[in-house]
Amino acid sequence: MAGVVLPVTKDSTLPRKTVTLKEVAAAANVSRATAARALNRYGYVGDEAALRVFEAADRLGYRGNRVAQALRRGDLPLVGFIPGDIQNPFFARIAHDLDVHLRQHRHNLLIASSEEDVEQEKELLDSLRALSVRGMIVAPTSAAETKHFESMSREGTPLIMIDRYAEGVSCDSILVDNEGGAREAIDYLISNGHRRIAFLGDEARIFTAQERLSGYRQSLTSHGMEIDERLIAVSKSTIKHSVDATIRLFSQEQKPTAIFTVDSLMTQGALVGLRTMGLSVPRDVSLVGFDDFDLATFIDPQITVVAQPISKIGPLAAEILLKRIEGDMSEPQHRRFATKLIVRGSVAPI
Repeated sequence: MAGVVLPVTKDSTLPRKTVTLKEVAAAANVSRATAARALNRYGYVGDEAALRVFEAADRLGYRGNRVAQALRRGDLPLVGFIPGDIQNPFFARIAHDLDVHLRQHRHNLLIASSEEDVEQEKELLDSLRALSVRGMIVAPTSAAETKHFESMSREGTPLIMIDRYAEGVSCDSILVDNEGGAREAIDYLISNGHRRIAFLGDEARIFTAQERLSGYRQSLTSHGMEIDERLIAVSKSTIKHSVDATIRLFSQEQKPTAIFTVDSLMTQGALVGLRTMGLSVPRDVSLVGFDDFDLATFIDPQITVVAQPISKIGPLAAEILLKRIEGDMSEPQHRRFATKLIVRGSVAPI
């Protein structure tokens, strides 16, 4: 059967060809730069040339890239968020809450993960500032390297640090009691008779890692126990690296009877590592993790955790930042929430 060619009508669903700035400039007999200045309303363009550009744009149906135009003018209400690792359930929940709260106030969230790399964090900070973001929310990768934040603070761009803090930077911060939460976890393990308690934490330059390790040490010391450095393992905060670190810890001749992990990814890695070695929780090893996570109550046994008030952090950060954007020049706020030990089934007495 012969093919049928259908006429294109106004109601056709065929995509319409996008009209370019170059085509508008040619139709108006001006340079592309002149057409851009006229349409974006910046710089000088003669009245006659501007009129030709507008008429050509209207005739051809030129729409332009409104997002690019708004970015150049700084009109798009953008807020940047740089978490340590967006794959971490903690940061994913913060991102969700920030997005919901900011959209309610007609602001848009741009998310870029530093992946716990200081140089990447600096590059992302520069990139987001180039987009004229109105404010920034960051979980600093390093507690010591702060110059890139100091320069941003001096420029007057609102900055809020969450989960972690970098000393010497004048900005708002929202943290939790990391030391207190870690102490409570270790106290609980000790009260159940454990003396060889392993610590699985991320890199020492990270603020939360420092504080949670400090809480671990404080608890052991307060109970008159010596700190065995062989029971302290440092790893990247990923499931894969945590599995390897857990296997190293439990390959020692004198194995730990319990393990404390500093975030939910490490908790999951520790569980996989222990299972790989044929060790059962809590029959062979007791486990307490810092950070609650969805799977903690679906695993058998359910995991005992130090929970952060995560539902409060994102909305508070957005609220403070929006006030700063609106011109609030008051002294920086430093909020620190308490944690809560949620006892489930992953700890057994010796």
